[in-house]
Amino acid sequence: MSTIFTLFMILIIIASVLLIIIVMAQNPKGGGLSGTFGGSGAAQFGVQRTNDFMEKATWTLGAVIVALIILSVVLTAKPSPKAVAPSAPAQSTAPASTAPAQSTPAATLPAGN
Repeated sequence: MSTIFTLFMILIIIASVLLIIIVMAQNPKGGGLSGTFGGSGAAQFGVQRTNDFMEKATWTLGAVIVALIILSVVLTAKPSPKAVAPSAPAQSTAPASTAPAQSTPAATLPAGN
């Protein structure tokens, strides 16, 4: 693993833990779909700024995590080796086969000469 990849992983983990903490700290009452259908009460106006901060922090951390993941993929990806087409195709030649020697009967010389 490269150092830059390890750095991105640590940053992604830190952002993920912060996102978990912020989501767990949000008030489950009011807001969201239940606030839309149930109406908003006067008690909700006191914590509106806190909810705005929590919502902005949630979206920001989510965007940071996505950006870090995309950056880590782009910056740590190994380029694929491209097949370079040679200018002239290589000719593959088979090894030359030797023709079988023609067996000609050896001329017999008389033994006495």
